[in-house]
Amino acid sequence: MSIQWTMFINLGIISAGLILATWIRSKVRFFQKFLIPNSLLAGFILLPLYNFVLPKLGLSSVNLGEMAYHLLSISFVALALKTPPKQNVAKGRIFGTTLSVLFQFGVQGFTGLMLTFFFIKTIMPDLFHSFGYLLPLGFSQGPGQAYSIGQSWTAFGVEGAGSIGLTFAAIGFILCSFGGVFIINYGIKKGWIAREKVEFLLDKDLKSGIHKKGSKLPIGSYQTTETEAIDTFTLNMGLVLFGYFLAFLFLTGLEYLLSFIGPAGEQLAATFWGLSFIFAALIGLLIKQFLKATDTQHIMDNLTLNRITGFSIDLMVTSAIAAISLVMVSKYWLPIFTISIIGTIIVGFSTIWFSSRIFRDHRFLRTLLVFGVSTGTLSTGLALLRVVDPDFETPVATDYTYASGLTFVFAIPYILTMNMPLRTYMTGDYKWFWLAVLINIGYILFTGIFFLKLAGKRAFKHKLKLWYPEDDS
Repeated sequence: MSIQWTMFINLGIISAGLILATWIRSKVRFFQKFLIPNSLLAGFILLPLYNFVLPKLGLSSVNLGEMAYHLLSISFVALALKTPPKQNVAKGRIFGTTLSVLFQFGVQGFTGLMLTFFFIKTIMPDLFHSFGYLLPLGFSQGPGQAYSIGQSWTAFGVEGAGSIGLTFAAIGFILCSFGGVFIINYGIKKGWIAREKVEFLLDKDLKSGIHKKGSKLPIGSYQTTETEAIDTFTLNMGLVLFGYFLAFLFLTGLEYLLSFIGPAGEQLAATFWGLSFIFAALIGLLIKQFLKATDTQHIMDNLTLNRITGFSIDLMVTSAIAAISLVMVSKYWLPIFTISIIGTIIVGFSTIWFSSRIFRDHRFLRTLLVFGVSTGTLSTGLALLRVVDPDFETPVATDYTYASGLTFVFAIPYILTMNMPLRTYMTGDYKWFWLAVLINIGYILFTGIFFLKLAGKRAFKHKLKLWYPEDDS
């Protein structure tokens, strides 16, 4: 048969993994206790299959990496199309959330690059100089960005960076799940959050991940169209896919124009393709503005867009974890786990110290969310928040919705300069590497200056204490 089935075979295998993972989580209390996302569990179930079994049947994990690449951009279009809630929000809280996340960009990037420099100058002189950037890509930005940007480095002669980025992302997810639950229990023990506020958590049954039979089910979406004309999901999904198609056309045109520059333009074009999710989000914002200008924005349904985003992220995480090349991991296992372990310690302590001082309300909840998005994705951050704020009754989740857009804008220069260390890898000129280090220091200083402004006297009053005392505000 001449019809190509590869994509749907992979989707079927990923779906089977998700179904099996959902059943396992519903039955095994260990996975419930540590809030292991079904998509993460499914990815690890499929990981050995795609490394040792399925390649013999002609199914390559490369296809999964490409799937994660596209699903990331699709989720960004869907997020960009959403209409933000009309609420009174405190700008200080939003900017504080943005600063907390950007601080992790700088800290993780600086840590990764300096440890990379150590390995290059000691036992691994052939290590590519941008290796350390895979720590913030995997931890702070997620598997889609880690794969797409890492894969774009093939234009600079680096092989396997996409798979290594997925490995860092997988380690970040594990840290988010186990570390997040540890922080919750430790926070309760140390009084970082009042016991009466989490009494429901201490007494309730561990969640299976599935609503009980006969329970009141939450609303998943609303109909904005007459189904006999077109289903609401079809319309919303159509606009999302159309937005991604426009992003493809834009990048294709941009690549054509950059080709006139020569090899440098071709490398820049390859970088832009690796950042397709940024352009996808910008196109989504343009479509939303067009709908607003034509007074047709009401045809979009936020809850339906949430379903599209959730669907994309679940498939993306599973495919990204399953796409990890164990051969490539074995080749770089020492720097991967050294940077991950040191990065984990720094992320854990710096997140708690920074967030407990910059925020003045719902400090523990905000700290937990920042920790989640600094080691995984928005979905894992919200999953941690949901443990102590199950109905999102506090403004923490809403504030992050606004902060994520601001964070995205501030992060663009950071992402666009990630190729600088690769110039050192290609030319041997270390000025590019140290310029990248200075950029990370710049992000740390930028967030530090505004941290002093927002935290005030709290900034260094109890500098040796991990958590700022609740009774000394």
